Amino acid sequence: MQARNAVVTGSTSGIGLATARELAKRGCHVMLNGFGDPPEVDRLCAEIAAQSGTKIVYSGADLSKPEQVRTMMAEAAEALGPIDIVVNNAGVQHVAALHEFPEDKWDLLLAVNLSAAFHAIKAVLPSMRERRWGRIVNTASVLGMVGAPHKPAYVAAKHGVIGLTKAVAIEVAEHGITCNAVCPGTVMTPIIEKQIAQQAQVTGLPQDQVLKAVFLGKMPTGRPVPAEEIAATIAFLCSEAAASITGAAIAVDGGYTAH
Repeated sequence: MQARNAVVTGSTSGIGLATARELAKRGCHVMLNGFGDPPEVDRLCAEIAAQSGTKIVYSGADLSKPEQVRTMMAEAAEALGPIDIVVNNAGVQHVAALHEFPEDKWDLLLAVNLSAAFHAIKAVLPSMRERRWGRIVNTASVLGMVGAPHKPAYVAAKHGVIGLTKAVAIEVAEHGITCNAVCPGTVMTPIIEKQIAQQAQVTGLPQDQVLKAVFLGKMPTGRPVPAEEIAATIAFLCSEAAASITGAAIAVDGGYTAH
């Protein structure tokens, strides 16, 4: 993976940051993306670059806006060169009963969790096809495989991500491009911590009980999945060794979907 060029969205924290670190460690130049305090983002970029010896750049694109997704992909190619790897990881969440679910939140979740991946893939595919090599990994969720209450937009979007993954995989398979989805179980990221607080408000349960009953109760391992394990799975899917894996939705979920 030496000198491959990668874009990882939602990579200023959580799974995305772990993935950016892992790809850089393996020799990739990486564009980070996400929200964050500018000095902290600059520090992150400098730290990863110093540790990996690769080029690390940043885009603050708002992925709810298609034109900013397209601009980010163009800026990544200008800064790094042709993009070899795209990890569509950015995600947002809102928890509420369906009859109370705000319509603007529905639109936002579908825009960031699903449509942004479409726009990023569309932007990069012509170059990948021309060079006959590419790796696309979409971060879905176990909730892209099963349903859950109080998360209608998230569940719908993540099911859509898996569908998009399969459609892209079939379309570009003969061009040396793979497209896969990873489906994490509970990972203690900022978005999950916020979900725990929201779920506690909806259910009236203390947060520790919400974590155990709602987020870990169906995971036979009984523990959150470390973000680094998700990152390692993504990095493998981006490697030459994974050239024949495409259109897959790979659960990294502590056994959640084994039930």
